[in-house]
Amino acid sequence: MKIAWLFPGQGSQQVGMGRDVAERYASARAVFEEADRALEKPLSKLCFEGPEDELTLTVNTQPALVTTGSALVAALREAHPSLPAPSLALGHSLGEYSALVAAGGLSLGDAVRICRARGAAMQEAVPAGEGAMAAILNVDERALRSICDEASSEGVVSPANFNAPGQIVIAGAKAAVARACELVTARGGKSIPLKVSAPFHCALMKPAADKLEVALRDVSVGSLSFPVVANVDAEPNEDAGRVKGLLVKQVDAPVQWARSIERAAALGVTHAFEIGPGKVLAGLVKRIDKRIRVVNISDAASVASAAEALA
Repeated sequence: MKIAWLFPGQGSQQVGMGRDVAERYASARAVFEEADRALEKPLSKLCFEGPEDELTLTVNTQPALVTTGSALVAALREAHPSLPAPSLALGHSLGEYSALVAAGGLSLGDAVRICRARGAAMQEAVPAGEGAMAAILNVDERALRSICDEASSEGVVSPANFNAPGQIVIAGAKAAVARACELVTARGGKSIPLKVSAPFHCALMKPAADKLEVALRDVSVGSLSFPVVANVDAEPNEDAGRVKGLLVKQVDAPVQWARSIERAAALGVTHAFEIGPGKVLAGLVKRIDKRIRVVNISDAASVASAAEALA
């Protein structure tokens, strides 16, 4: 049995995440305390109690999800001391940071500080209301790229997340995304506007990528205890020297999630833990490769039954 660990990205957050895990497992509680110290603010209280509107601010959501994912990993290791390391780890967008913390490449303190800076830079890159994202259904990649090229007369627009067959997210300038959605409808596809605060993973995020590159300069990257699949090229990486460059490219490049799961399957992965709130990744994996069985690890009960769930 080859197991992968999957970590969700922004949008999966929910008030109350991590609370019962921190109450039950000392190691998880220590993770939240470490994040509070690193950020010099009560991030744990925000995760456990909200308010929701503050938790959903990008600058808070990103470190909050990384902390919760890391606390769940700590709890897994405490509850199941003989639990083997995964064959590899994958994170969707922000989730790549959680994967790197789990693999030992980034310390939790560095990860939450960098993610706070990343969130702020991404929010500041495009003024509120000027960017947009939309999920496009039932249009293949080649056709969608042609649609984006046609809509680019209205501004930047391009694929941002290749989530699963028949599901691609586009991002860019508000008018260009709206025009692309019109073209999608005209050609028999479906578009769903997404409630996001900025157009992530497109060329408009280049200023954020530049800021992240500066923020990462003083961060030390340790050796990885297992490979982490990079969002930008869908390839497992074990080279600590490549981590920073891959994280910088990730900001304004599309997330290759479908290819990442296909790569995991090709490497023999048969089971996966989705470590974090929600079950978004499990749904995507089912659409990409039904042979991979995904078990959600999101609270104290699922941590306790993790080994049993894989049986």
